[in-house]
Amino acid sequence: MKVAEIKELTDADLKEKIQTEKAQYHQMKLNHAVSPLENNSQIKAARRNIARLETILRERELNK
Repeated sequence: MKVAEIKELTDADLKEKIQTEKAQYHQMKLNHAVSPLENNSQIKAARRNIARLETILRERELNK
């Protein structure tokens, strides 16, 4: 997800997206522990996507 797409989301949508992304990330890590994923970079990409979402949310909180 690109930064421009993230900035278009409302605060409520952003918080919901963070929760779903975190749930998917934890599920991905669990699945990887049991049987390795085909593409290990998915874990890294998911972690970075969560960080992007949280950064935009924090920027909005500081600008209020």
